[in-house]
Amino acid sequence: MPVSLEGKLVVALSSRALFDLEEENRVFERGNDADYMALQLQRLDVPAKLGVAFPLVKKLLAFNEDGEHRVEVVILSRNDPVSGLRVFRSAKAAGLSLERGVFTRGMPPYHYLGPLGAHLFLSAFEADVCGALAAGVPAARVYPQSFIDADRHPTEVRIAFDGDAVLFSDEAERVFKSQGLTAFQAHEVSHAGRPLPDGPFKPLLVALHRLQAASRALPMRIRTALVTARSAPAHERAVRTLMEWNIAVDEAMFLGGLEKGPFLREFQPDFFFDDQPAHCESGALAGPTGHVVSGIANA
Repeated sequence: MPVSLEGKLVVALSSRALFDLEEENRVFERGNDADYMALQLQRLDVPAKLGVAFPLVKKLLAFNEDGEHRVEVVILSRNDPVSGLRVFRSAKAAGLSLERGVFTRGMPPYHYLGPLGAHLFLSAFEADVCGALAAGVPAARVYPQSFIDADRHPTEVRIAFDGDAVLFSDEAERVFKSQGLTAFQAHEVSHAGRPLPDGPFKPLLVALHRLQAASRALPMRIRTALVTARSAPAHERAVRTLMEWNIAVDEAMFLGGLEKGPFLREFQPDFFFDDQPAHCESGALAGPTGHVVSGIANA
């Protein structure tokens, strides 16, 4: 009977998302593959510094600590297999139990997300993120310069989502972009009773909701927040959509265009997902952040 990841939360991420390999990547980007591999081999026993996705991965893997395999984390990387050795050794040194990895030596790795049944893909390489999103997998380009504090809220996984073009489709955002705020609000009021179409990150929110329900006896909890530029009266449609999905978020912030970073500093997320670079840059000052390269804002 083959091993299956069905029913588990599957997170795939690149080496640079899990560890800070920016110095090594600069060698890779100079186009000398041999020098890059030699540097990684030279540093094989030197644990890499923690990267932007490390706090999220560490906390998600805590859902396996009672012996029940609920979360699977897979390295999915453009690195070569030799460099992959260092990634696995760095993971072991950091106390992460990782077993699976795919290393493609410069080729796009996102094609393997389907066989993995991934619910999330994090990478520093935008083309791979776009490919994953096009394939229907929630994906984001990580901001390696994000503020990281792996020790805060040790018994909570805190994840913040933007609404339009992230949890929801960009249907309403297209109205705003083409017709302005007044038309947007009128559109949302008139459609308040009709749920918004699904966005690229709905599958992740559903999977997190399922994980929480399956692990109520564990001390680790998941805390979610909707952090959106919407404000009243357009807030109602967003809330009603979540109700239609039978999913409750713990916090909702309807900011009406206010900068998101100060509010995220109070929420202290392990990860924040937004489709707009300006919000991502603001959010990165508060915690690990990923750019969802999706919707009209990224057309």
